[in-house]
Amino acid sequence: MWFLFALASSIFAALTSILAKIGIEGVSSNLATAIRTSVVLLMSWGMVFVTNTQGGVGDISRRSWIFLILSGLATGASWLCYYRALQIGEASKVVPIDKLSVVITMVLAAVILHEQFTPRSVLGCILIGAGTLLMVL
Repeated sequence: MWFLFALASSIFAALTSILAKIGIEGVSSNLATAIRTSVVLLMSWGMVFVTNTQGGVGDISRRSWIFLILSGLATGASWLCYYRALQIGEASKVVPIDKLSVVITMVLAAVILHEQFTPRSVLGCILIGAGTLLMVL
């Protein structure tokens, strides 16, 4: 099931890039990010109430709050940079560089979370990096 959600995520991320590139024309990248974030906020809280999980807020540990807030700050910084890059660059070049986050995530997962690299994952990282270079040069 996780695979289907991950695949759906990639499809929606692709649509996000194309729709954003079209929508950002003539709009400040910061304002565009704020509008997008507001929609995401409403949609996220809507899902919390639809699934009746709002009662779990009080059960969240202090540690989880800290890391969720830090994750939110990282997301905000990522989106601000991404929208600015989309505004001034070609989507076909911005998106592959943005997707280097896959390689960076794998390295950070190994260093911070002690997840293991396999020969296949190392090869995948190399191919993603090489593919990114081929697409943007």
